Amino acid sequence: MNSRKALLLIGSSAALLTVLYAAQRPFRVYPSMEAYDDIELPTDWQDKAEWVFARLMYPQHPQARFGRFMYGRWADWREGGTSWTQDYPRADRHFAGALRRLSRVHVRSVEQPVNLDDGDDAFNYPWMNAGEMGDWRLTAAQAASLREYLLRGGFLMLDDFWGQQEWNRFTESMERVFPDRPIVEIDDADPIFHTVYDLDERYQIPGQWAIARGEMSRNGGTTPHWRGIFDDHGRAMVVMSFNSDVGDSWEWADDERYPEKYSALGIRIGVNYVIYSMTH
Repeated sequence: MNSRKALLLIGSSAALLTVLYAAQRPFRVYPSMEAYDDIELPTDWQDKAEWVFARLMYPQHPQARFGRFMYGRWADWREGGTSWTQDYPRADRHFAGALRRLSRVHVRSVEQPVNLDDGDDAFNYPWMNAGEMGDWRLTAAQAASLREYLLRGGFLMLDDFWGQQEWNRFTESMERVFPDRPIVEIDDADPIFHTVYDLDERYQIPGQWAIARGEMSRNGGTTPHWRGIFDDHGRAMVVMSFNSDVGDSWEWADDERYPEKYSALGIRIGVNYVIYSMTH
């Protein structure tokens, strides 16, 4: 599907999970691992938009690489500063701005952290993102809530985990969510790679941390994988960029030290995923 046709669909296609303005939790900001707490708040932070970047909050795995301590004590993930805040909120706001420029979707400039323990709040957002997936560990209740969210039409993009150890920690929780559904490699011909941009030619997207070291990966994660979990009708519910850091490609898109070709691909992937989630 070409870009023009896909964008025209947005005007007539409703998300499977309608944004229920009155039921949404108020906008909130948490401390970031990356010291982005002084970012200026955009003027439209209270807008009732068609689409909001929902960032999934999650508890830390006991073997998490990052974010175990904050202010000299064990960190509480519910207060921010742990691994779910990696790239947040700079990546979220950069991508929201890019989506607004590249589509006709009415986008709010600020993100919304979403806690699965907050009743039905997740169901207000048809698309959610999370990073550092080797660091999460969902409770049984959170896994059940996420499973219901996805089976009722939600979409989850997972990013920035590398190598077999992080994959194993990731699947501990993912298998609690879907013990009966396999994780598969997404075929190049799948509509998710052609909803707006044709993305047959994908390549590994390194983090800024890798670029600074003259590397491309960590933990032996040298081969990029684009994986997913599908529902009974063939709709992608969960997508994973394993051995890539798409979040950094958004976060550093305005920095001359980060190569443009990685941000160009990362933003196109994100746009495809959002439009797919709203039209499938």
